[in-house]
Amino acid sequence: MNVHQSNLMRGMMLIGGELVPSEGGEWLESVNPATEETLGHVPHGTAADVNRAVAAAEAAHPAWAALEPKERAKLVKKLAAKLREKTDEILRVEVVDTGNTITKMRADVASAGDTLDFYAGFHTEIKGETIPASSKNLHFTIREPYGVVGRIIPFNHPIKFAANALAAPLIAGNCVVLKPPETSPLSATMLGEICREVMPAGVVNIVTGLGLPAGDAIARHPNVKRIAFTGSVPTGRAIQRAAAEGGIKHVTLELGGKNPLIAFPDMDPDIVAKIAVAGMNFAWQGQSCGSTSRLLLHEDLYRPVLERVVERVKSLRLADPLDDNAQMGPINSKRHYERVVSMVQSGVSDGAKLMAGGKRPGGSDFARGYWLEPTVFADVNPGMRIAREEIFGPVLSVFRWKDEKEALQLANSTEYGLTASIFTNDLKTAFRTAKAVKSGYIWINGASGHFYGTPFGGLKNSGLGREEGIDELLSYTEVKTIHVMLGEIQARD
Repeated sequence: MNVHQSNLMRGMMLIGGELVPSEGGEWLESVNPATEETLGHVPHGTAADVNRAVAAAEAAHPAWAALEPKERAKLVKKLAAKLREKTDEILRVEVVDTGNTITKMRADVASAGDTLDFYAGFHTEIKGETIPASSKNLHFTIREPYGVVGRIIPFNHPIKFAANALAAPLIAGNCVVLKPPETSPLSATMLGEICREVMPAGVVNIVTGLGLPAGDAIARHPNVKRIAFTGSVPTGRAIQRAAAEGGIKHVTLELGGKNPLIAFPDMDPDIVAKIAVAGMNFAWQGQSCGSTSRLLLHEDLYRPVLERVVERVKSLRLADPLDDNAQMGPINSKRHYERVVSMVQSGVSDGAKLMAGGKRPGGSDFARGYWLEPTVFADVNPGMRIAREEIFGPVLSVFRWKDEKEALQLANSTEYGLTASIFTNDLKTAFRTAKAVKSGYIWINGASGHFYGTPFGGLKNSGLGREEGIDELLSYTEVKTIHVMLGEIQARD
């Protein structure tokens, strides 16, 4: 990362093994959300830059795909090792560029290397099948990489998602064009510097910029046949449209969530309250697609759990995210802050009861920056905006229900279906509810955690496809069927 003018950082794009500015010569500003101070700049990538990156990836692909799988795995593991060598540097940049607390971001940086290693270990698992389709011949399938893969990632876990975006496609034999988030792009440019050192030229390309034009150009490019996006439902739909207009493509989407935590009356209120607050991911300001932002409490639990939740939320310590004692930092950007504030205002105007937060914290430390106190609304009903729309911020909505049917109606009442948490000590109730809830990733008596090898993804408008396991790796390959005619040669009309 180069330094210029008052120690501001200037990141470059990685295209064809070279660190380059945009062809248009323009730059995007990256801002510290805690202070609104400029941290640095990255290139304002254009469609022409995307075209250059795709061409570089296409040129690099034949040699990369032909490399022995174990050699690809060695290079991906070397990338993980080099990333770990720069942990402290990347961590500090990631915290000030996102606003996420340093204690949680340590795990993110570690996860980046771990995911690369995890998929490197899968390099012999890209298997086809033999099929007994006839008695005298051999019928089998093989898996081949797509070629050039486009990955577009969000702002909440930039370095973690950037590494995730590379791991499976590279091991499967693809080359990658990656677009980092425009509001927190600095760590991805640092990753680009590492990739330039470790990976063959053109295998990894990183184009910074806005969704329009850079992300749109990746989705539309006719030679990018495989695209994966993580972000909001509206942007996911736009990518689907752009991809379809550019060609016939394999698109996977990991989109938003309005995730329910359903607590049955046999649970301890202290446990439910503790996990409900933890599941909201306040250390990321609630900016997590898996956050359990809808707390659905049986009427017998409603008051005792609500009281404990409010107490816990009010005790959360907002501070400089570089402070090890900080439990919540600022919202990621001005634009997103304004949207979250507008959602809080809608909750008040719609008649929900504001129990905690909802305003900028007091004191000189919070005079600038995108700060909002962690917020809890009670007496929420399904007709309110805060009940239906993903806020992607530190706002927890609490609902009351009387019977299991009502609980399931509430749980399934939104367009989303990403995660759900079910709290009960009754095994039959737990499994019955898990099958009835229309979500793709469910915890029973838990929340928020991810586990390597288990497929993560959503139902309904929360997405298409699965990540974090063998399913993701195989999704970066195409199946080819081969028939070896060992018996009498025949031709079928």
